[in-house]
Amino acid sequence: MFLENSRYARVPQVVTKTIDGRTVVAIRLRRLPIVEGDPVMVEGGSRLDVMAQRNFQDGTMFWHIADANTDLEAPELVRVVGRIISVPSR
Repeated sequence: MFLENSRYARVPQVVTKTIDGRTVVAIRLRRLPIVEGDPVMVEGGSRLDVMAQRNFQDGTMFWHIADANTDLEAPELVRVVGRIISVPSR
């Protein structure tokens, strides 16, 4: 269902019913691990996929950076120039 390098690749799936009675497959709530990282200042034009490419040699691994921080929406991490975010060393 998910790519091998997706943050959801190894999350267990469950079968559940929606409010209107449809049966759907969903993933269980994924608990975020505690991840240590290096502080990095957001610059104008910063992007998580570019940071991931630089740090992990794979831009699709941007979610590692998102998981190391507390924002629910990954794009919020780089919205404010000058913000310090945590970038894991992998």
